[in-house]
Amino acid sequence: MLKQRLLTAAVLIPLFVWGVLALPSMYFAMLLAAVVVVAALEWSRLVALPTTARLVFVLLIGSGLLFAMYAPPPADVIRGIAATAVIWWACATAWIYRYQIGAQGLPKTRLGGALAGLAVLLPPWLALTALHRDPATGPAYVLFLFVLVWAADSGAYFAGRRFGRRKVAPRVSPGKTWEGVLGGAAASLLVAVAGAFIFNIPFVVAILFVALCVAVVVISVVGDLLESLFKREAGVKDSGRFLPGHGGALDRIDSITAAAPVFYVGMALIAWLT
Repeated sequence: MLKQRLLTAAVLIPLFVWGVLALPSMYFAMLLAAVVVVAALEWSRLVALPTTARLVFVLLIGSGLLFAMYAPPPADVIRGIAATAVIWWACATAWIYRYQIGAQGLPKTRLGGALAGLAVLLPPWLALTALHRDPATGPAYVLFLFVLVWAADSGAYFAGRRFGRRKVAPRVSPGKTWEGVLGGAAASLLVAVAGAFIFNIPFVVAILFVALCVAVVVISVVGDLLESLFKREAGVKDSGRFLPGHGGALDRIDSITAAAPVFYVGMALIAWLT
């Protein structure tokens, strides 16, 4: 399984990096939208939507993305949606905690599950596409965000395998350990410091930037745990079979769904403060 994961990553990561850096923002938005639509289909299965409702849900996501591609919302609107998503992820953290201690943590209706899917999938697409087309940030910050999350995931995976003992939330994700989280945090901290140097960020602002990166990594763990929670309730190991050795599209973007809105709002706040 590890070999298959590495082979798939070796093919897809260079293609993705090329797409982020080389594609015009419209084409990048289309590429990202395709992934989100696949993830929406997977989410509709996780929350057990009936066939017709599943179709409506995916069409609603796809139509919203299409409209936003050709008529991008104003920056203030996107910041407002992203800020609302930050609040949403705080609520999701409470869901995970309640589930871990044995209380009911998930929406009890399919409608609630569908609304949760909208909150999970749409704001990160808006945040990433806004970052990509912003001349002050551009594709470089989009790529940095993905590298930051990848470093955290990889550091957590290898540190967890080697040193993992204490479980973070065994009822939600039995394989995730505090040692893994610390390993991921250490790896991402190195990426954050390197990013501050690469982007030539002044020292005082760099402190805020690194602090934001730490917050982004923390919330990315929540994104991972939330999807694990829904998969556990659905009784499945992976959200789908979109990528060999990596599961579904949702499995690959679960961390970024939480990280992207927080990063976008944080960067806007740093720009306002400085």
